[in-house]
Amino acid sequence: MRIRWSLDTPRSFLVRPRPGTTGVGHGAPPDGSARPPTSRPPRQVSVGGVTTGSPRVLPADSGIAEAASVLRTGGLVAFPTETVYGLGANALDARAAARIFEAKARPSFDPLITHLADAAELEKLVGPVPAAVTALAERFWPGPLTLIVDRPAAIPPIVTSGLATMAVRVPDNAYARALIAEAGVPVAAPSANRFGQLSPTRAEHVVRGLGAAVDVVLDGGPARCGIESTIVDARGGRPVVLRLGALPVEALEEAAGPVTVRPGSSGQPVAPGTLAAHYAPRTPLRLGARGGPPAAHRGRRGGRAGPGPAAGAGGAVEVLSAAGDLTEAAARLFDALHELDAAGVGEILVEPVPEVGVGRAINDRLRRAAATWHPTA
Repeated sequence: MRIRWSLDTPRSFLVRPRPGTTGVGHGAPPDGSARPPTSRPPRQVSVGGVTTGSPRVLPADSGIAEAASVLRTGGLVAFPTETVYGLGANALDARAAARIFEAKARPSFDPLITHLADAAELEKLVGPVPAAVTALAERFWPGPLTLIVDRPAAIPPIVTSGLATMAVRVPDNAYARALIAEAGVPVAAPSANRFGQLSPTRAEHVVRGLGAAVDVVLDGGPARCGIESTIVDARGGRPVVLRLGALPVEALEEAAGPVTVRPGSSGQPVAPGTLAAHYAPRTPLRLGARGGPPAAHRGRRGGRAGPGPAAGAGGAVEVLSAAGDLTEAAARLFDALHELDAAGVGEILVEPVPEVGVGRAINDRLRRAAATWHPTA
């Protein structure tokens, strides 16, 4: 099977197979026309469908109390947020936090994000924070913005990988906030996947990726944003964006004035998710020129992704945004990459999307995913 993923502006952000091949995914009409994502029923992971050795999967609308009890007693809970699914542990418990690193095979130098149920909890945990941090929290919390603050004594150093600072946010997901409030503790949580691999936007991605390393998975349906939070350090003068994410830089600048964008790290990360190679599928992913794969890769069995019509592409299989909406496309990005990763192709060739709004974060994730893989002759 040869998979194409392309951006066709009028119909936009389509994952396509070549003509005459079997499509991947769901909902491809027999005439090959695009079908909006809302026509595809949400894929839920049910308790009855979980295999032996997998985590308990609980519906988020009825499993909050049980999941909160697991957190309070040192367990790991994967839970939905508006960005991606998080792998949570009690942020006040060093041994519980250590289980996150073990479950993800995450290096100890990559810090975690601490999640709160309400913005009012920030100063209770941390103490006074700079006015600029308070202003951004008041403007964007709950929401996909992570802020850098000084690490309080109550948070063990393992959560921040020994840094004197801590990343913290309030998620814009009712299930996530209810879980944190019920647990009664701040929750340290990176994305609920093996380190360096694709972030999970559905409960089934967590079960498939981490399995029994997680005690409980709260299934709250697909993540709304589909891209991780934007990380900002506003403790100094001009705010610094350390990781591009679901909150566009344009929205930050409208609220706080000019910002400096400085994502990426090749050494000790100063914030989570900033390593140069990250967010990668198991299938090699390469950035290619628009209009086709590099000569060295022609003829290989693989996928293709990026803007512009794909010559000879067939009917749509996965629709990221029928309207050409970058926000909607971001919400489907990792889900589509999970689909391509499961399709058995040899490689995925990608092209960048427009470098505006959340498109900057989409391109950031694609560049980091591509950096994981090195071309071969």
